[in-house]
Amino acid sequence: MAKGKNKPTEERSSASRTSNGHKSKQHHTRKARQEAGASKPVSGKSASFPAKLAMWDFDHCDPKRCSGKKLERLGLIKNLRIGQKFQGIVVSPNGKGVVCPNDLEIVETNGAAVVECSWARLDEVPFNKIGGKHERLLPYLVAANPVNYGRPWRLNCVEALAACFAIVGHMDWAEMLMDNFSWGSAFIDINRDLFEVYQACTDSESVTKAQEAWLDKLDEEKKKRKERKDDDDIWAKGNVNRGSDDEDDDEDEQDGDELEEEEYNEEEYEYEYDNLGNIILKADNSKDQYSGSDKESIEYDALGNIIEKPSDEKFDSLGNRIEKLHV
Repeated sequence: MAKGKNKPTEERSSASRTSNGHKSKQHHTRKARQEAGASKPVSGKSASFPAKLAMWDFDHCDPKRCSGKKLERLGLIKNLRIGQKFQGIVVSPNGKGVVCPNDLEIVETNGAAVVECSWARLDEVPFNKIGGKHERLLPYLVAANPVNYGRPWRLNCVEALAACFAIVGHMDWAEMLMDNFSWGSAFIDINRDLFEVYQACTDSESVTKAQEAWLDKLDEEKKKRKERKDDDDIWAKGNVNRGSDDEDDDEDEQDGDELEEEEYNEEEYEYEYDNLGNIILKADNSKDQYSGSDKESIEYDALGNIIEKPSDEKFDSLGNRIEKLHV
């Protein structure tokens, strides 16, 4: 029998399940070993981190995009089980106060943890079975991750951890953590001013007041931009009232022209009708007086035809001219 063959296997104890339901983390361990060479930071930093990092992973996210899983593959973060508590700062939607500079000692001693889940599936997370005695919310910050870039509050796991470190005063830890992501520096740059505001505070209450003051400032700037935009629109359109005045003037001039023409026609002509309803146009007497001409009156036959003169011509009852016989 070859050495080592057919050795009786011992019964394995049931492996503790992680929060994502896996029996073990062998898959992630193998994946981390495969990517160890390619995933190391270019700067040559080791996989170790100055503070403890942990997460409860509920497998809600795409593994290729999940920042928590990437940290796990790099060996930087520990995956906790459901029911397992954490002694450091827990960044969680279930927190009562916000992260503040007074949390520095807790972070340096026991680290920070996050909940790796989808914002759209928070109701599926058993917050009563995870967390710890130092659960915290994050104040107003803007995300820079590819999924929620530019959206306030929508930070992913690595952004939440980096924000926690930055607020308590460890900007170096925040930058070190974000160096593992191509977009990581953008998160630091976007929120640098806010980090400085929060770092100047002390407790959770002062951070909350600083957040409210910042949001009020944003609202005021938004109103001013809207007012400037409205003013620019008015000047771009010109005098909106001038157009209506010009139109009214044109209408008045047009109405006046028509009125003068109607008055002129009424003064110049008088209308009469023959037996068949045809209009008999007659020149105004006043005009004849000025012209000094004597016009003969026009006569019509029974059918409305004009009767031409001389007066010695005679017509029958049908309007036919009666030719005179020459003897």
